[in-house]
Amino acid sequence: MTYLNRVAAMLDGIRAQKRYRDLPERQLANVIDFSSNDYLGLAAEPQVVEALRRATRVGSGGARLLAGRHRELSLLEGELAEWLGRERALIFSSGYHAAVGAIPVLARCVASIASDRLNHASLIDGIRLAPVPHAIYDHATIPRAGNRPTCIVSETIFSMEGDASDPRALLANAGSEDVLLFDEAHALGIVGDEGAGLARELDDPRVVVLGTLSKALGAHGGFIAGPAPVIELLVNEARAFVFDTALPAGIALAARIALLLSRRAGDRRARLHANVERLREGLRAIGRSVPAAAGAIVPLPLGDEERTLRASAMLLERGVFVPAIRPPSVPPGTSRLRISVRADHTTEQIDRLVEELARAQSAEVTNA
Repeated sequence: MTYLNRVAAMLDGIRAQKRYRDLPERQLANVIDFSSNDYLGLAAEPQVVEALRRATRVGSGGARLLAGRHRELSLLEGELAEWLGRERALIFSSGYHAAVGAIPVLARCVASIASDRLNHASLIDGIRLAPVPHAIYDHATIPRAGNRPTCIVSETIFSMEGDASDPRALLANAGSEDVLLFDEAHALGIVGDEGAGLARELDDPRVVVLGTLSKALGAHGGFIAGPAPVIELLVNEARAFVFDTALPAGIALAARIALLLSRRAGDRRARLHANVERLREGLRAIGRSVPAAAGAIVPLPLGDEERTLRASAMLLERGVFVPAIRPPSVPPGTSRLRISVRADHTTEQIDRLVEELARAQSAEVTNA
């Protein structure tokens, strides 16, 4: 059997589990989109787009330590650090790179890692690369403090559940030699003073923040923010930084403009949270259970994978795009529709989503 035969057999196995994925091109121009993480609607903001248009070159030219030393990256890092109340920040080419780059380095400073059971795959992959043992603690609980230093890894607002951890309680329970890595990807821009997230008020050198530029800031890239010595170590030891091509300067400038707008976007945040609450009220009105929503993500659990795919397809046929989330993105038996609410959704669009969900629910009962 050649390797292509084995590839075909593996694909057949994925199809048999109903977990096959492809990359269809979806034309969303005439569809109400509830899939995007552009929570504040900044990706198409004219000032952000214009900043990118002003770029004089497309690529960065190489890794940051070689040809990619661009002033815009350094300026953005300083502004991110100041926003989050940290000494320094370091830009990576994505949030995924930040996770798989930083976690293995931080792990070398401790004896073990403790990870929330429902952490994002990027955090899990970073932990798998770490040279220390790791333990999984129950979702959104407080891990028991040990006698040896531990790296505690948790999202603040969880990307698939939409609920929040308690960073302050996690820090209070941590030992003096522990380090806490908080993934604020789905919190930054959305919650906290100036949208600075849930960890902003934790003025403690044990706290390290992982963030992204590609969600509420509407740009691209990821970063780590924390004590200056931590950033200095990552510059020297994080392979996903050292050996990766730097983020283009034009993207960094666009992200700087988006960050400035985000910090002043209290009205957008208010609209976003009002939209989330309107959706939750609508879901309750049609008899759906409504999980907690700390940020912009509202999951609609359906359990069965095929049922979830059918519901997503039915909504798309009716002009509303809500993606179906299934294993391995979530644990088996917990497939769901993942609704991403944005500040620029209108009340009519929110109500239309509820209406179509009710219609899909009625059709499912009729066909049962």
